[in-house]
Amino acid sequence: MNELDALVNIDLNLRTIKRELTSLTILRLGTSGSLQADIPVDSLVAATHGLGIDNLLHYYQHSNNDEERLLIQQFVAQTQIDASFSYPYIATASASLLKYFVTGFHHGITVTCPGFYGPQSRVLRLGLTNPKLLDKLTEFSYGNYRITNFEMETSAIYGLGKLLGHHCLSLNTIINNRINKTFTKDIYASVDNLIRKALEIIVGI
Repeated sequence: MNELDALVNIDLNLRTIKRELTSLTILRLGTSGSLQADIPVDSLVAATHGLGIDNLLHYYQHSNNDEERLLIQQFVAQTQIDASFSYPYIATASASLLKYFVTGFHHGITVTCPGFYGPQSRVLRLGLTNPKLLDKLTEFSYGNYRITNFEMETSAIYGLGKLLGHHCLSLNTIINNRINKTFTKDIYASVDNLIRKALEIIVGI
């Protein structure tokens, strides 16, 4: 994200920030795991928020609006995920992009984890400090908000994108449902469907 921004907003010869800044439109298309029984494999998710338990945004000066602050407060209260892991942070999708990705897409909060195994409650040989994490994420709710899925990128894209003045949206195809313990039968077809659906919408914007 920093390097994409630098390409358009920093004069690389003079190594100075340009007077006129460019705002990029950045869409992340990827794979993810569902945390809700009613979001089946091969369905599509557009993330309304990226909620990070990976600590990246804490290295940058940032602030939240009232809605984001309430979501984080409720998330910490309900999941008990706090500084013993990494205090969660949250950033919101670009509303100007999200409005186009409604039909055929589930909306909800995407949790971003700092790894594939322990941070996503997978066990090989090592025990987990929070073995109920998956259940807590699935059960979280606040108003109309719930956690739909998790992966390893969205909160960083949303957080840094917001700070740098870019419009960002994260789209996911669900390749496994962690609640039903089901997996896509064709990951390539699932990803292809997301790409085609997204491009159909993008060309119409």
